[in-house]
Amino acid sequence: MFKPKLRSVLFFFATIFIFWGLNISYSSAQKSVVYSPGEGITDVAGIKVGHHTLKQRPTGCTAILIEKGAVAGVDIRGFAPGTRETALLDPVNVVQEVHGISLAGGSAFGLDAASGVVRYLEERESGFPVGELRIPIVPAAILFDLQVGDRPEIRPDSNCGYQAALAATSEKVLEGNVGAGAGATVGKLLGNERAMKSGVGTYSVTLTNGITVGAIVVVNAVGSAINPQTGNVVAGIRTQDGKELLNAKEILQQLGSSTVDFGQNTTIGVVATNASLNQAQVTQIARMAHSGLARSIVPAHTPFDGDTLFSVATGELDSDDVTEIGSIAAEVTSQAIFRAVTAAKGIPSYPGVDDL
Repeated sequence: MFKPKLRSVLFFFATIFIFWGLNISYSSAQKSVVYSPGEGITDVAGIKVGHHTLKQRPTGCTAILIEKGAVAGVDIRGFAPGTRETALLDPVNVVQEVHGISLAGGSAFGLDAASGVVRYLEERESGFPVGELRIPIVPAAILFDLQVGDRPEIRPDSNCGYQAALAATSEKVLEGNVGAGAGATVGKLLGNERAMKSGVGTYSVTLTNGITVGAIVVVNAVGSAINPQTGNVVAGIRTQDGKELLNAKEILQQLGSSTVDFGQNTTIGVVATNASLNQAQVTQIARMAHSGLARSIVPAHTPFDGDTLFSVATGELDSDDVTEIGSIAAEVTSQAIFRAVTAAKGIPSYPGVDDL
């Protein structure tokens, strides 16, 4: 009689202990991530962001500064990219760090904005040491926005990049119709006349161990922007009367992509973390971040887009968990895209989310 009762009592307490342990683990998991969408990518210590907007058209550029240098990588998934100094980010090459990244409108003309960021950094003796010299390493990516407004001759140049760098701060990042996002649009599968205004957005996540991952993204996609939480289209291709949104998947299935203008679309951005990663690892982070892009843009990585994501690691904290950091990179990229389209305000011919 005693042994069955003892077994029952032991089983009872063991069950309580197991469920108590599971509850503690679940509670800890819930508390392991702290979302801080306010400042976004500048939550990563050492990262500064500045915009310069050319309101006459509109267009502009955005400078992301890491003056002390950071290990960097890049992953290009679009078939129509416009970039500068991405080859040196190959892990087999000598240069392992960058000191800034330039994102700009203006198509290929906008690549000149990076020269202004280089000039700003040179004045502050930030750069790769070559003898007594310091050579600032500033990769860049651009988007096509020359169809926005009626003055395509207005586009980001070296001075635009310099002014963006001059405005760079570690404070809260402005979102929407600023900098490289000033002329960004989204939802162009049926032509620009059915598109909507987009912009620049940022987001970040901090873990209890101190690891922070942030992203800044400029959305200029041919496809539609999706709410990553609900799966609903929030900005994209409008109906003919301009009052409702169409489903990009259904349009592709019914009409194909014959109506798309080649080379006029791209989504570009930067993911940053304070973790300590080597160049191969940080390149993997950029690759994983593209999963977040695909969650929030449909279709993504098309022959009509130049989707490019840079990644940087400042090395402040000793952590190299690529799986953890990469999965968060995808999340912050997805959320930054959502914020880019919801923060954007409508301009003539391109309504914003609030206008529908």
